[in-house]
Amino acid sequence: MTHSPRTLLINPTITSRSSARFPLSLLHLSAALDKHGSSEIIDGNVDRDLIGETLRTMEQGGFDAVGVSVMGGPQMAPAIDVSKAIRERFPSTPIIWGGYFPTLYTDTALAAPYVDYAIRGQGEESLPELVAALGKSDPALANIGGLSWKDGDSVVHNPNRRFSLGDNGLVLPYDKLGDPRRYLARTFLGRRTAAHQAAIGCRFRCTFCGVAAMFGGTTMLPAAARLERDLSYLKYELGADSIQFFDHNFFDREEDMIPLLEVMAKLELPWWCYARADALLNLSESTWKLVRKSRLKMAYIGAESPSGQMLKEIRKGTRPDQTLQVAELCRRNGVIPELSFMVAPPENTEEETEHTFEFIRELKQINPEAEIIVYIYTPLPESSRHEKDRGKRPGMALRDLNGEPVIFPKTPEEWTQPQWINYACHADAPWLTDKLRQRIHDFVTVLRCRFPTVQDMRSPPWAKRSLSAMATWRYRYRRYDRPWELNLANRLVRLRMPQVSGL
Repeated sequence: MTHSPRTLLINPTITSRSSARFPLSLLHLSAALDKHGSSEIIDGNVDRDLIGETLRTMEQGGFDAVGVSVMGGPQMAPAIDVSKAIRERFPSTPIIWGGYFPTLYTDTALAAPYVDYAIRGQGEESLPELVAALGKSDPALANIGGLSWKDGDSVVHNPNRRFSLGDNGLVLPYDKLGDPRRYLARTFLGRRTAAHQAAIGCRFRCTFCGVAAMFGGTTMLPAAARLERDLSYLKYELGADSIQFFDHNFFDREEDMIPLLEVMAKLELPWWCYARADALLNLSESTWKLVRKSRLKMAYIGAESPSGQMLKEIRKGTRPDQTLQVAELCRRNGVIPELSFMVAPPENTEEETEHTFEFIRELKQINPEAEIIVYIYTPLPESSRHEKDRGKRPGMALRDLNGEPVIFPKTPEEWTQPQWINYACHADAPWLTDKLRQRIHDFVTVLRCRFPTVQDMRSPPWAKRSLSAMATWRYRYRRYDRPWELNLANRLVRLRMPQVSGL
């Protein structure tokens, strides 16, 4: 009798229960695993006793392997803790890490004694093949694309696997999450916003971007029929009234987007997505009419920098004038542009930061409703870039305030240190002075008080109006330093920060 492999998939805790969204990566993996076996999902964002729930589930039935989805930042510590607990209680059960962290820092992940295998990039094909190969000879492992594994004291990196957007004709197994309706959230889009991912990857190769490092310039868009099937299930079966797309870049070439926009126009679900300035600017008026009919409410656009030179260095592929143009275009079409910027680069750190502040002010004049998100520029190490891009346009050597080379962590535990959590979250960098760090914090405080985000559904309107009025004079006269009164008011009215919590 053929053994049917069983896999436990774990999403470590990273957010509050009220902010939990569908663990889309695990749902896709579960659907793939169930073709030739079975799988269960534990979502730490909902099951707050992650370790206890994991051990109880494993004690109830034998699992051939455990897969842990791991990102850098706050998710590292719970990923480590649950992996250690599994190793201690079930020492013979293989532990597989997948997701962004083991893709970008493969050797670091496999340096841990509680990680047996790492899957780089997309796992829908690699993970089922790995689970089927467990217990067999090394040649079976050597043929699995995208897999890194331990062979004695050495680490073997199999060739990358080509990406695909497979479709088995079924909606994702949302029922494995218990009541999937608990993942529908109240947002500015609607009372029951669902998270969904249609396309994967991005055609562009920005040097700082984990998506570029993971997908290497590949993008895959779904068939219109698949998108309609998936969204119809969310709308008519689960009751979703709006959609937050987790696509890495929803808008691509216009001819490919029109069928997808027609689906969105048909379903009339208000939506949010990632987009590029150049892609939106290239849309024809007829397609923009379709965008308006589809009820697109907000597009997250990586503006990154007002410096054309910096945009070239990071291989962004856009220009500062396109950022200004797209702000005006979105204003005319009733779409809120959510523009993100990266300040404090390693070179010309203070000058580039102040230049960005002034550029943001120019954008707010063009489109006062434009949302602004400010991050610290924290590039990936050269070793984390996609193999196609390593050695191409290598960035400058990163040095800290003392002029010493920045040494990235070599173990998962080191990535849980506060300075590296902040680095992974684009919140701090080793080359920032205390003065500049405070300057950025003060500017962001004044900006977000003067222009509270529409995404904030918690703060009462009167409070947001009051904070905006308090911040007006500081913003008008560029008096950002030490906004003590705004900091005090924020203790009473905790405005939402999209760069931290998003929708």
